Amino acid sequence: MAQRTMSPRVAPSSPNGLPGVDAALAKQLLHDMMLIRRFEEKAAEAYALGKIGGFLHLYIGEEAVAVGATSVLRPDDYAISAYREHGHALAKGADPRRAMAELFGRRDGLSKGKGGSMHLFDRGVNFLGGHAIVGAHLPLAAGVGFAIKYEQTDRVVVCYFGDGAVPQGEFHESMNLSALWKLPVIWLCENNRYAMGTHVERALAEPRIAKYGDLYGMPSERVDGMDVLAVREAMGRAVDRARTQKTPSLIEADTYRFRGHSMRDPAGAVYRTKEEVEQEKLRDPIVQFRARAVAAGLIGEPEVRTLEKEINDLVDEAVAFADASPEPPLEWLYTDIFKEPDGGGKG
Repeated sequence: MAQRTMSPRVAPSSPNGLPGVDAALAKQLLHDMMLIRRFEEKAAEAYALGKIGGFLHLYIGEEAVAVGATSVLRPDDYAISAYREHGHALAKGADPRRAMAELFGRRDGLSKGKGGSMHLFDRGVNFLGGHAIVGAHLPLAAGVGFAIKYEQTDRVVVCYFGDGAVPQGEFHESMNLSALWKLPVIWLCENNRYAMGTHVERALAEPRIAKYGDLYGMPSERVDGMDVLAVREAMGRAVDRARTQKTPSLIEADTYRFRGHSMRDPAGAVYRTKEEVEQEKLRDPIVQFRARAVAAGLIGEPEVRTLEKEINDLVDEAVAFADASPEPPLEWLYTDIFKEPDGGGKG
């Protein structure tokens, strides 16, 4: 998949009820959310068939966060995430074929089949991982922000994390340093309410996560994470601050995963009710945005159906590519462990 080129563009004002959104942008946002949804559905099917091993954490329901956030980034900006990262990688421009091959553990995968679902990484589009340990990637994001500042560029880094990372010490250490040193990091919390099966109100003395920004003196806000345009607007403000002032921001996106925590917990039925899930599905970000874009005359139903077919074909192609890719040879166990020294220097 080609790197996003529409990201920094600002669409002209429109009298269609979606200010700042033109037909091209509406189609791109819808395409990207639909691609993530279909990719994840196919991944679930492949897991059930035994083609994907280990853990598999699906992003179904949360697509508006990754797509809205990425839509205001430049290709040279960075993104880093936790283990529910398929959507973030695809939104940033990762090739769906190589992403699926990675899930299958095949040699043509993004990490040569060695990382799997929880460790997607694509340097070509500045996606710096999937990281499986809760909260462990937040200090890495601060480090990327420090590197950007040290190099005196106007890049930014967006760090995605869940509400389950907020009680971790790494969250507070990273927030503090980014504010103290004025690092261009956008901390984007995808608050889907449950850290595995623990509700946010049982884990945090202050469950209003955006409030933590106040403690560290950085701009913060809570947005509807099921509304791709609300996420895009909030991210636009945060990116502008990071570029021009090197000021970090904290955004809490109120979102919801429609599936369980992982494929080992397919429905999350132990800790949440069927009624709650069905109620939240009424906020489906794809259904909502599709209806708004059609009503505004930005895209027609025939065009949506064409888009659906193109995406289905693309994801089917990704599965076929992954199936055809060989498994890594055993000798690869000993490669890519250490970075080789550059040039002919010692050590």
